[in-house]
Amino acid sequence: MDVTDVLTEAYGRLPDLVAGALDGLDAAQLRQAPADGANPVGWLVWHLTRIQDDHVADVLGEPQLWATGDWAGRCGLPPDPADTGFGHGPEQIAAVRPENGGVLLDYHRAVVDRSLAYLRGLSAADLDRVVDENWDPPVTLGVRLVSVLDDDFQHAGQAAYVRGLILR
Repeated sequence: MDVTDVLTEAYGRLPDLVAGALDGLDAAQLRQAPADGANPVGWLVWHLTRIQDDHVADVLGEPQLWATGDWAGRCGLPPDPADTGFGHGPEQIAAVRPENGGVLLDYHRAVVDRSLAYLRGLSAADLDRVVDENWDPPVTLGVRLVSVLDDDFQHAGQAAYVRGLILR
């Protein structure tokens, strides 16, 4: 198995984790925080998907799916490609109001499908390409893709945990 196969395998696991976190939750439960200052399942899934959409679109040099589809309106938000949830406060978190879990899952699957198509075309040498010089050391494509996975897996786990608290 080469490194791009490993990345493809890892990214391919995300939709099942997201589907499990969303399973059985209605629109109100998607917005229900387990405690003051905590993030609800809907926001967590929205955020992890926004991060992947933003970062993969950037390395592809293409527009984000968020800005080109109807996902934003179905989540009660404008299609602002700069809004990924990073640094959101309570009011911004509460503004993420998905119609239902299906819209989040469909958006997530569309983003992952694009990511997987991209990953399948990469070589090991591609992963050494510098994609962000704003850091010291500069960020390579491989590091960026792993960073997205790290963020997504953490938030998927948090969403599953919050789901369990809501349904207990």
